[in-house]
Amino acid sequence: MKKFSIAVIVFVSVFALSFALFASSEKQEVEVIGISKIVSHPALDAAEQGIQDELADLGYEFEYDLQNANGEVSTAASIANKFKSENVKIAVGIATPTAQALANALDEIIVVYTLVTDPVDAGLVDSFDRGGKNITGVSDMTPVKDQIAFLNRIKPIKRLGHVYTSSEANAVRLAEMAREACAELGIEFIEATVTNSAEVKQATQTIVKRVDGLYVSTDNTVVSALSALTDVAMANNVPVMSADPSSAEKFEVLAAWGFDYYKMGRATGRMIAEIIEGKSPEDIPTKFMTDPSDIDLLINLDVAKKLGLSFPPDIIKSASKIVENGKLKTK
Repeated sequence: MKKFSIAVIVFVSVFALSFALFASSEKQEVEVIGISKIVSHPALDAAEQGIQDELADLGYEFEYDLQNANGEVSTAASIANKFKSENVKIAVGIATPTAQALANALDEIIVVYTLVTDPVDAGLVDSFDRGGKNITGVSDMTPVKDQIAFLNRIKPIKRLGHVYTSSEANAVRLAEMAREACAELGIEFIEATVTNSAEVKQATQTIVKRVDGLYVSTDNTVVSALSALTDVAMANNVPVMSADPSSAEKFEVLAAWGFDYYKMGRATGRMIAEIIEGKSPEDIPTKFMTDPSDIDLLINLDVAKKLGLSFPPDIIKSASKIVENGKLKTK
């Protein structure tokens, strides 16, 4: 009887140990995707969530190392080195500075960029038509001229103000495009630069009395301080046109026309799945969000009323998001 009991105990112990080792082995085999974003704001957060949701819906089970550089390029570089030491399966850079940091640090790990305005200008790839040896991704290049023309239709603009980050490659590129668009539209372009989000309010104050409107691009540093910019603008009765509807929902922006960044995250997730299934990044061109369903138009009737402006019926009809009486309505 005692021998039987001992045998049972030994069997149970061996089984338990084997199960523990198996479970430990399974845990070790869970692959990690590292995601690095330059700052936290609604658009970037939505893209980050979209990536995870898309991969989950496709049946993949990953652990995610979610990192936020808080607007610091040096922190973005540290995150890239962290991903390298951890040997993540894929490193995702949300926005240009974090994507550049990953591309500079990782040569053996695949990098996928997203919310990058001009990946060629940023030095991430040589061509929109092909990826690099270990890098490809999704662009959020916006129709800058059309956005400015949209504002000009609601309120004729003689002088357009633009605050942008001088150290952010995508912001500089978009400023160039805004400058060119204004020249074509016969609008004087008045600019102010910042190096961090704390400078946005003061930069806006330096130009707000000299302009008829303000244009906000998909500049992550400026968007993260959008409330400071809109506070100054509204105090001076100056309308704001933004390229980021996600971040404009809670602030006094007259209109915002741009991408649904959650959908952009989902598109990035699908690209990651292609790579996981064996497709080489070199064979995947930069993806541009060109489907009409990818675009959102937000108009704020409350802001328009305060500024003594009105939207034509066709714009109200085409808007996918409308703010009225302090409430957001989505069509």
